[in-house]
Amino acid sequence: MKKIFLFALAAGLTACATRTTTIEGLTFDPTVCTEKTLTMPNGESVVYDAYEDIYFVTNVEDSTYQTLNFYVPKGAGQDTPIFFRTYVGGFMAAAACEPNPHDATGRALKEGYVLCIPGARGWNSKVGETFTGRAPDSILDLKAAVRYLRHNDKVMPGDAEKIITDGTSAGGAMSSLLGSSGNSEIFEPYLQAMGAAPERDDIYAAVCYCPIVDLEHADVMYEWLYACTNTGVRGLNEDQIRVSEELKGMYADYQDSLGLKLPDGTPLTAENYTDYLKTFLIQSAQRALDEGYPMPRNIGVVRRRQTVTDIDMPAYLSYVAGTTSLKNPPAFDPMGVLSDFQSPENLLFGDSTGSAVNFTPYSCSCTGSQIDNALQERINMMNPMFHLDQQSDKAQHWYIRHGARDRDTAFQVPVNLATKLMNQGYEVDFALPWNRGHEGDYNLNDLFYWINSL
Repeated sequence: MKKIFLFALAAGLTACATRTTTIEGLTFDPTVCTEKTLTMPNGESVVYDAYEDIYFVTNVEDSTYQTLNFYVPKGAGQDTPIFFRTYVGGFMAAAACEPNPHDATGRALKEGYVLCIPGARGWNSKVGETFTGRAPDSILDLKAAVRYLRHNDKVMPGDAEKIITDGTSAGGAMSSLLGSSGNSEIFEPYLQAMGAAPERDDIYAAVCYCPIVDLEHADVMYEWLYACTNTGVRGLNEDQIRVSEELKGMYADYQDSLGLKLPDGTPLTAENYTDYLKTFLIQSAQRALDEGYPMPRNIGVVRRRQTVTDIDMPAYLSYVAGTTSLKNPPAFDPMGVLSDFQSPENLLFGDSTGSAVNFTPYSCSCTGSQIDNALQERINMMNPMFHLDQQSDKAQHWYIRHGARDRDTAFQVPVNLATKLMNQGYEVDFALPWNRGHEGDYNLNDLFYWINSL
């Protein structure tokens, strides 16, 4: 038994040694850098060292996107947290880019954080006639970039154990996936095939602006929320109203199946969901009033003097629909149901030849298509709600924002994500900022106050 134990111990030590050995093609070169200066909106200059066009996998399929840029402000050291900003949007490809003084990347450098801006493939990335970025390739690239940082942690400035990710819309989805699926075994074969570093890919904190997630259930949630506007400002025809009502009718079973809890332990169901949603909207409207923001009285906000007491949801949702056009049903998987329109999500789950697919049970039933095991696995990999129920290393800290006037997905999507995280004991700062549409990296004072507090 002693010999067996010593053999096992030796094998384990060898495996650990292998994982910490640098790999050709994935070794950071600290000498290849350029000193640059970023001018902030207030005129302040931030001087930093720029390390750019770094490949984060050895089997590069798409050299346009599978690189990262790394920026180190003067004074940063090995223990400085790393702000990791993805520019993925619309599930399209995003190349690694430079810091922007008007968003969180510039602010991160100003605050003294090390900054990483990775590229990632998306549904529109293409090499020759081959599409290179269909699901789950975007999240695979970002995981590989995290692994690169951890693989070179001893020689790179910054602390790879303190990575804070940030993204908006589909980028918010990527940030939520990085936060929910750390070291998940479902990704491992893909990452090995890419030549990603054999390291961990969990992160410390996730910043998610308007995350477009839970795609396979998003149509159902959208219609439950906005069906009250179908014959009003939304102006749907008879066929569209029929589809909307059918999807709306599927919501209760899905919401109840999540098993979410209110703060007092009461089950969160379709029946009490409106009241729960109102609590976030009331908080948002109250903050806006307290800060002197003008608020018309005809948009559904019920108040007594300067205190918001209720939200008239049909009136408020009509206001939202009237300021930004709503999506027609099905909002996320419309292909072949009532038209030939292909959404970014239809293309995301397509294949390397460029074809798009249906990915929800409802749309598949309308078009006669089906979800096989391979597609279902890809759908799962792109959904943080799936990963939160699986074995993975989750981020402990979450900052989630979704504009109170954002109609790109239903309010239940980010609310469910935040609630599930809170139910599981994670630290979550969640809000629906007043009169914000589909955007991110706003209220940077709030964001960096939260980050600094960590």
